[in-house]
Amino acid sequence: MKVLVKLGGTLLDSAESRQRLAAQIAAASGRGIEMVVVHGGGKQMTRYLAERGIESRFVGGLRVTNPETLDAVLKVFAGSVNHELVASLNRAGALAVGLSGIDAFLVEAGQLDPALGAVGRVTKSNPALLVLLTANGYLPVVACVAGDRQGQIYNVNADQMAVACATAFGARQLIFLTDVEGVLDGAGRVRPVLTAAESRRLIADGVATGGMQAKLEAALAALAGGVEQVRIAPGAAEGVLERVLAGGGIGTRMVTGEVRTA
Repeated sequence: MKVLVKLGGTLLDSAESRQRLAAQIAAASGRGIEMVVVHGGGKQMTRYLAERGIESRFVGGLRVTNPETLDAVLKVFAGSVNHELVASLNRAGALAVGLSGIDAFLVEAGQLDPALGAVGRVTKSNPALLVLLTANGYLPVVACVAGDRQGQIYNVNADQMAVACATAFGARQLIFLTDVEGVLDGAGRVRPVLTAAESRRLIADGVATGGMQAKLEAALAALAGGVEQVRIAPGAAEGVLERVLAGGGIGTRMVTGEVRTA
């Protein structure tokens, strides 16, 4: 079974959380699951820039990426965050390989909006490198940086990067491990199961906004791209990955159509 796990940057900000999740991912990979990891690092990026007196500006939830910020993107996303996670996974027994979308044109992108600078919109994903690595027992770990055929580099939203890799790789499941319990309904309760239609309704009704709206839109794109199931689950929960892979009732499970009950 092919699975893609997307890790939010907040979960990777402490060594304890990073090691705990790395142990779960390494264990699952060791059971023969062909797994790919995509990660963010927004919190680490904001801190890195602030330490250098650079203000982070966002438009529509996307970080405005000028040349100075792009340099930080490479140093933080594809540098420290990626390599610290790779080291934690290898310590846990995996054979992790740090990558970004630039490598072997894994994820290609074009400029999303000139006003945002070097923020990319994914145009294509080429899964050959992921297939080669996973087929030989390696665990690809992909930072949310992409490029184009002219050598331009782009900062890409990590959820969109995860969707691009999951659909191209043919993942059966896309698992978003986040800092929230799952998708909440209008009453503030976690929805254990959501169909695509119900997800669109939460967005249209203004229940899912901001980061959760972006997450739902990414999940909908993954379902439309052939991923059978998307799970949004709390990364801090005990044994979260094993529970999700076993079909346990944690977080929110998103599916394309109606769910039949016995």
